[in-house]
Amino acid sequence: MQTTRRDTLKLIGATALVPAAAVARPAPAKARPTALHWIEGETPKLQLGQTLGVAWPRGALPRRATFAAESGGKPLPAQSWVTATWPDGSVKWTAHALEAGTAAPDVIVRPGKPIAPATPVRIEQRADAILIRIGSLAWEIPRSGDALIRSAMRDGRRLMGALTLVGSVRPSLDGAAVPFTGHVDQAVVEQSGSVRAVVKLTGMHVIEGRRRWLPFTVRLYAYAGANHLRVLHSFVFDGDPQKDFLASLGLRAAVPMRGEPHDRHVRFATGGPLFAEAVRPLTGLRRDPGARFREAQIAGRAVPDLASMNKAVREGLDTIPTWGDFALEQPTADGFRIEKRTTEGFAWIASRAGKRAPGLAYVGSPTGGVALAQRWFWQRHPSALAIRDAAQDEASVTAWLWSPAAPPMDLRTYRGVMGMEGYDAQNRGLDITYEDYEPGWDSATGIGRTNELTLWALDATPTSDTLQAMAEANALPPQLMADPAALHAAAVFGDWGLPDRSTPNRTIVENQLDNLVDFYAHEVEARSWYGFWDHGDVMHTYDGDRHVWRYDIGGFAWDNSELSPDLWLWQQALRTGKAQAWRLAEAMTRHTSEVDTYHLGRFNGLGTRHGVQHWSDSSKQPRVSNAAYRRIYYYLTADDRVGDILRDLLTSDQALATVDIGRKIPGAKAYAGPAGTFEMGFGPSWTAYVAAWLTEWERTGDTRWRDRIMRGMAGIARLKYGWMTNTAPYDPRTGNFVGGDEKIRLQHLTSVFGAVEINAELIQLIDMPAYRAAWLDYCRWFNAPKAEYIARFGEPFGARNLREGYSRLTAYAARASGDTRLADRAAVEFFSGDQGLGTWTTDPRHEVAGVVEWPSVSTNAAAQWGLAAIQMLALVPDAIDRATIPPHNSSAQEPRTS
Repeated sequence: MQTTRRDTLKLIGATALVPAAAVARPAPAKARPTALHWIEGETPKLQLGQTLGVAWPRGALPRRATFAAESGGKPLPAQSWVTATWPDGSVKWTAHALEAGTAAPDVIVRPGKPIAPATPVRIEQRADAILIRIGSLAWEIPRSGDALIRSAMRDGRRLMGALTLVGSVRPSLDGAAVPFTGHVDQAVVEQSGSVRAVVKLTGMHVIEGRRRWLPFTVRLYAYAGANHLRVLHSFVFDGDPQKDFLASLGLRAAVPMRGEPHDRHVRFATGGPLFAEAVRPLTGLRRDPGARFREAQIAGRAVPDLASMNKAVREGLDTIPTWGDFALEQPTADGFRIEKRTTEGFAWIASRAGKRAPGLAYVGSPTGGVALAQRWFWQRHPSALAIRDAAQDEASVTAWLWSPAAPPMDLRTYRGVMGMEGYDAQNRGLDITYEDYEPGWDSATGIGRTNELTLWALDATPTSDTLQAMAEANALPPQLMADPAALHAAAVFGDWGLPDRSTPNRTIVENQLDNLVDFYAHEVEARSWYGFWDHGDVMHTYDGDRHVWRYDIGGFAWDNSELSPDLWLWQQALRTGKAQAWRLAEAMTRHTSEVDTYHLGRFNGLGTRHGVQHWSDSSKQPRVSNAAYRRIYYYLTADDRVGDILRDLLTSDQALATVDIGRKIPGAKAYAGPAGTFEMGFGPSWTAYVAAWLTEWERTGDTRWRDRIMRGMAGIARLKYGWMTNTAPYDPRTGNFVGGDEKIRLQHLTSVFGAVEINAELIQLIDMPAYRAAWLDYCRWFNAPKAEYIARFGEPFGARNLREGYSRLTAYAARASGDTRLADRAAVEFFSGDQGLGTWTTDPRHEVAGVVEWPSVSTNAAAQWGLAAIQMLALVPDAIDRATIPPHNSSAQEPRTS
């Protein structure tokens, strides 16, 4: 059934009801078992609990369906839940949790009845605490207070004391550090199942019992069969960058210590041989205590009865210094050091040095201990692991997300006003450095960061091999993914296809897709794009003169999602199932959704355009906070933090009522639309919000969000030139476009921030012929030859940009209409290289001045070429075959900001 004109007109009203007929209803498909694979290509030795997403074809499964998992034909305990539904209510996405332990090969998820785990997770809710029980291990989580976890107990024996949030702040770079601790305001059970349980804690850090700041969210994940919790730690910087210099931030666990000092063990994972020492060493002494004693201590076992020890050593044990404090500092991505001291007030002794530590520390004894590990440890330097008071009755182990030994965070702006108080001067600066500067709009207040950790409560000191496996599983968590063929068959995320090298031209395109991902993975390492705030982002444009990326030149520095590298990498991960694209996209999602996005304050819900600092550009827009860049990761992993961020964006369109994106456009007139409205661009702004509303509709089935989308669609469809109008007055109360004119305003940035991909999904899900026609007109005419365009619309023709990237719009129109001539035009546009990266028939990478370069590379061009390539292969593969690929011709140029 299709929407009638009357239905469309009703949708334009602020209170329009959406008829059920507006939802497209294709024939039901059949649900088949979905094969999973470990993205690194090999079955890992250890996995710490697994959660992954699986997509299902529309109409294949009812909402009440149950799911089972198996490996090699043998059932695996699994816990499943629905994360999204199709418009007809059938299952679209499911999440599946598998218990911790030895990783299974050849895993399959299918409709069926799950089996229970042998050691299930159990949740016990009390008035003042939540207990997570896994076998005989119990984690006690207070409802509120200064501890995230009160204790970890095994059969009445305390293995761990309190887990707390700690840190310090300086009033100036050289001021004295003032300590603070985290205070939990609320703890709630988000999920309670036999395989996986989740407890969410929210609160604020408190400085000396007075000032509350740095809001945090911590989630604790428990998996069946595990002696650990996964910890997902998020915080938002709500301080003043001019006087709040964050000097340290970390998580600290108290560890009861038992036994003699020589039976107390300290371990650090180093990326090489384990650092394995005792509080009181028995090796290397002038007098040999005996091989059995030395071997036991090195292995982490209790030493034999002292009566059999060499008498001289036994009677001289009290003369051996005890080492109570140990520290592993990772100040850069390329070097760490380990030091130890006897106790506070005495000198530190250098113990070991190396390059990249995986980020795990352990302290304990043969009767119990605690290990704490931090993911992306060296990538997010300056980080540290610290053990204190190991010779006392209670030790501590701290994972420092920002080490107190490092200089404090400096989140101040990097530049002065330089006479740019007014818009005219700011626009002149933009024209030179490509940075959109404005005093006071370059603030870091409101940005955030999420970190992942693992916390173990252990019965005894693990073997070296076990600790190494734990460190590896935390540093690079093994990840299962549904096979790309199954995801493609489910018809999710728009137009993409599986890799296809069946013809010479397709092979050329596929090779460049692989080469381009490999190039960026190499650049992250070669250029050391690491650091607490930087990790996950890439640079915008290369400087061929200096043979570096333009890290210090305004808008050419950090990319901040400009022209959708997030989408490109995720689409490539979807179609290949390979780790390289996945890991780049995962780190980018963590970065751009947190650091490049504001989570409170006047810019809440908006992101920052590319710049020298991630927050330095004054252009605050939804094109960066864009839900389209997060939702693929959410559905593939069911990540709760990204789920929060997607939900936070639901009402962020309200921010544009006070943040005028177009305020600096020369000659712009004051907005004169209806009261309570403002001008909204169809893309990138509206489609960025649509991505959030679409995701919420899918996640909850709440048709209010569908209706909001459809009101906007109907408003665009009502305009004479539809999408080609580019912008119209927008009512944030209803999501409706109210008014608009009969002018064409083709703008090159409109559809390069997810609009193409989101529209492909909207048209698939919602049957509104008038909107589909408006989108197809836009797709057909944006790249149209000048003569054809003028014959249809008359003058002016107007400027065009990004012709190569926009070839996929032409391809979309060709596929929808079955127009072979249009498909061939798309191929010519794509292979032309106009305003893009260009296509090489061989790998263009070469070495210059000791570094590997890709000619004329920019992330704008790379991302748009990648997305165009993927969608061209999916939409018009035969036209790719018919095309003649010209000698490489890249006329890459930077589009001006609108």
